[in-house]
Amino acid sequence: MKTILNWVFAISLALGSAFAQDQKKEEPKKDAAADTKKSDAKEVAVISTSAGDMVAEFWTDVAPKTVENFKKLARQGFYDGTAFHRIVKGFMIQGGDPLTKDPSKESMYGTGDPGYKINAEFSDKKHTKGVLSMARSRDPNSAGSQFFIVLDAAPHLDGQYTAFGKLIKGEDVLEKIGNTPVTSGPGGERSKPKERIEVKSIKIVPADSVK
Repeated sequence: MKTILNWVFAISLALGSAFAQDQKKEEPKKDAAADTKKSDAKEVAVISTSAGDMVAEFWTDVAPKTVENFKKLARQGFYDGTAFHRIVKGFMIQGGDPLTKDPSKESMYGTGDPGYKINAEFSDKKHTKGVLSMARSRDPNSAGSQFFIVLDAAPHLDGQYTAFGKLIKGEDVLEKIGNTPVTSGPGGERSKPKERIEVKSIKIVPADSVK
């Protein structure tokens, strides 16, 4: 009888231990699921300018590294205080150059970067009105921080520049900036704004927090 009781007790301990281990195994899964849900939360960029605010969604499905870089710079405050230094009516507005924070460096506007370059992520996304895309030199892998927002369809850019998002709010602000009076710049192109269009800040926020 005593042997039987010992055997039953041993089985109970084994079952209890197995149950406890199963519980421990399940807990990390819950945490992992929560972390995944948090990391997958959709975010947008709120671009606050002296002409008003614009909100852009990101295309992480086609340009993940570009989006990651843009978000990183925005969170660091890199874009705060810069300006849209190039405005080509009916084509696009360009900004993101850190040199535009300093008016004394106006002759160098368009040449600034964060100190590194990122690789291109060309895709089938079309450059239509409101699309955000990375500015670059002739080298496809020469983008850094400068970006532009398209004012009208520009099919000649498709597959040649990294499109990484699109405006979902503030198209009226885009048009207002796009109609800013310009004059000829150092290279002769009529794209130099006669008035400063400042980027006050670019904030990365949850999409559901934007009304």
